[in-house]
Amino acid sequence: MNSLNIAERFLDGNDGDRTALITPSGPLSYADLRSLAARAGNALRALGVRRGDRVLICLSDGPEFVATWYGAQLIGAVTAEVYTYLQPKDYRYFLEYAEPRVIVTGAAALGGLRAAGARGLLVAGVAEGELLPGERHFGTLAEAQDDLLEPVPVAAGDVALWKFTTGSTGAPRACVLPARSPHLSFEGYARGVLGIGPDDIVLPVPKLFFGYARDLTALFPFGAGAAGVVFPERSTPERIFELIAEHRPTILVNVPTMMSAMLAHPEAARQDLSSLRVCVSAGEALPAELHRRWLETFGVEVADGLGSSEAYHIFLSNRPGRSRAGSLGTAVPGYRLRVVDERGEPVPDGEAGRLEITGEAVAMEYWRDPDRSAATFVAPGTVRSGDLVSRDADGFFHYRGRVDDLLKVGGVYVAPAEIENCLRGHPAVADCAVVGYEAGGLVLPRAHVVATAPLTAQEVKDYVRARLAPYKYPRDVMFVDALPQTASGKVNRRALEAVA
Repeated sequence: MNSLNIAERFLDGNDGDRTALITPSGPLSYADLRSLAARAGNALRALGVRRGDRVLICLSDGPEFVATWYGAQLIGAVTAEVYTYLQPKDYRYFLEYAEPRVIVTGAAALGGLRAAGARGLLVAGVAEGELLPGERHFGTLAEAQDDLLEPVPVAAGDVALWKFTTGSTGAPRACVLPARSPHLSFEGYARGVLGIGPDDIVLPVPKLFFGYARDLTALFPFGAGAAGVVFPERSTPERIFELIAEHRPTILVNVPTMMSAMLAHPEAARQDLSSLRVCVSAGEALPAELHRRWLETFGVEVADGLGSSEAYHIFLSNRPGRSRAGSLGTAVPGYRLRVVDERGEPVPDGEAGRLEITGEAVAMEYWRDPDRSAATFVAPGTVRSGDLVSRDADGFFHYRGRVDDLLKVGGVYVAPAEIENCLRGHPAVADCAVVGYEAGGLVLPRAHVVATAPLTAQEVKDYVRARLAPYKYPRDVMFVDALPQTASGKVNRRALEAVA
């Protein structure tokens, strides 16, 4: 059998002396990372983890996170990751849903996991004397293990990892993914779109628990002998600018919310981003105006794209050198895309419909959710997503919103994304989000606006009314300092909908 063990492909094929990770304490070579991954894998085995068991990683970004992920892959376990700043009730959900054999965590999430009733934790970055009975110290246990570990053979269709949906529109669900997915995504996207090579250095804005960032920081670079930058603290414009100045990365993994925040920084125009050959954008829609402002200010090309946990990673993207502002680009090699109506029939170019994605990298199912799996994974290797898009005559796709975000206003469906994109063209609007609210038994659009200059609600309404169909203007406007975000950096629409 030709094994597709992820660790074997992405760690073992590299020159051991080359830098794999750039960390706050210095560079970590491929040889050192492979040794740490072997120790982590042997430690997991010592705790009873066997092939097919789930390992839940709840760690801040750093060598322990990456080594644990690859250590679990070495022994044929199934990896899943969650954010380190959740509430106990949220951790309890993941514990009950995933039923992991071992949970690997650190100081940031330890209290929340304990409060959620987690048992048998493997803890990194905390003094051994602070651990409770039944908890094990990552460093002590790993150091006691052999640093040699042969990767178990893995077939292309074997379950290798989970990726959780973001939970922005409901409880997170696990997309069950086969071992072939990372290999195919690397070839199609990392090589086929980004042209990643051994001299690249990748800096992520999102944290590694978000599969978008983990793959682009600690998987795709390893496939080319390149390096990723990891740092434990939350991303801010100041910190990202500091890391760019210090490490001179060539690829920035970004989200539109942070792109907007970086542009709003008072020192933005003085920043030197000349080391970057491309800024990757995904996670939420990138308005054309924001794209243009980024180019004008920083001179760094943007490869905006669309991905999902269901499709493994980015399946639709602009190409460096051929980006088109306001579009999502074209299909990533290895994926076939269709725009369909509710019956699954293709719609003409220019009309909005649901995006259907076909490829060998897509997930197999949602864990323990056969009804939703049947509605989403409509055929082997095919996902019917909740994203609404249209395709133009040149074959470029354009984002039109989400099926579950649509508002029925006066009997006509309205996409909040259309109103948001319109509003972002206003010079005094830094960011915005539109959700529905009830008034007199009707559902109406409400705009939450982050303004950079004095602006009235009436001016916001008039601006939209002058540019879109009359029924699409927001009936209510709320000015906010910032939009709430999910852990993955997307706008938290559920939080906005809860506003009275």
